Amino acid sequence: MSDEQAMTRTYEYHGYTLEIAIESDFGWRLVGGNAARVGYVAIVKIFQAENAVAVFSPLRFGEAGGRSFATEADALMGGYSAARRIVDDLFSRESQ
Repeated sequence: MSDEQAMTRTYEYHGYTLEIAIESDFGWRLVGGNAARVGYVAIVKIFQAENAVAVFSPLRFGEAGGRSFATEADALMGGYSAARRIVDDLFSRESQ
């Protein structure tokens, strides 16, 4: 993945658009005496159908404990899962 361009995917879920962008975490950590890139984070935006403005500010997700994801694929799936949980937990009750 190029540092200039983040991987972005868009999904439709229960009337919401989930936009998941993956960015390199530019933090460095000492691993075995050598500096190593920490990993990737997922930036999540949630939009209501046909609304160009996000429901709330973008959310930044990593793994449990504040660690970055090890791979782009892990970050993409982690961000997608988190976005679906947010829709299920916060917005599914509005339609009941």
